[in-house]
Amino acid sequence: MDGTTPPKSMRVILAQPRGFCAGVERAIDIVERALVKFGPPIYVRHEIVHNRHVVEDLRARGAVFVDELDEVPDGAMTVFSAHGVARKVENAAKTRELPVIDATCPLVAKVHAEGRRYAGQGREIVLIGHAGHAEVEGTIGQIDGTVYLVQTVEDATALQVKTPEKLSYITQTTLSVDDTRGIIAALKARFPVIVGPDVRDICYATQNRQEAVHHLAELVDLILVVGSKNSSNSKRLQEIGAELGRPSYLIDDAAHLQASWFEGIRTVGLTAGASAPEVLVQGVIEGLRQFGQVKIELLAGTPEDVKFKLPAEVAEV
Repeated sequence: MDGTTPPKSMRVILAQPRGFCAGVERAIDIVERALVKFGPPIYVRHEIVHNRHVVEDLRARGAVFVDELDEVPDGAMTVFSAHGVARKVENAAKTRELPVIDATCPLVAKVHAEGRRYAGQGREIVLIGHAGHAEVEGTIGQIDGTVYLVQTVEDATALQVKTPEKLSYITQTTLSVDDTRGIIAALKARFPVIVGPDVRDICYATQNRQEAVHHLAELVDLILVVGSKNSSNSKRLQEIGAELGRPSYLIDDAAHLQASWFEGIRTVGLTAGASAPEVLVQGVIEGLRQFGQVKIELLAGTPEDVKFKLPAEVAEV
């Protein structure tokens, strides 16, 4: 703490929805069930989801997180993360006869299928996403054919392709309609016959959580986003809050709260990225109590009741 005197009371408005989405819940559930059924160690290629606390908890229970398959011993039970993997990774696992459970989010798998369908039509593909993100790398590696990665409107405006008359686009799931609208408009202006999925195919969880931050910004003085720095969707929530003119902070947990943030602050908005567990949100609420009395309110929001089917390997656990 830095000695700044915080307010004696604060309203804390909880975003709705916040935290885990159905794809993240499914992925974590898969690893937990695999640990019960097969026993540790269970090898997971890349972080199962982008949250430090989730990864550390699963690691303590016997999950081993690796960057590449060659780190997995022969015959070891292996889980592919929620972000999806390239076909070459799938093929390498088959070649080694590794037992694999695929925890790829069904919405990511849908993007893979769309990309393959467009490629099957002889189209070049523009992927709207973030370079280096695990989902983007997996998606590019799932498509046979030319894939151009576009990150900004400027990228779209400058894009050079071989067959502009046969062009399509797909998007990273952790981008929202708002994130992609300008890029898609620039692509359509440059390539009028480009085709792509309906905006309804955008990840519901990403869109809902971003809309909740828009609502929070109208009501609060400051926004806290619970999530890890390497979580694309969590980072975007913090960016949106800042773009809307509210001091916004991305924190892993309550230990990262700083008293100076709350000088003169009366109302705090609190949300969490799609890979952040609710226990961390509750921990932040408790952390805020050290600064004074806290009154909790719940933001009206979009209810989520999506459930994804578990893979057969662990469904009965």
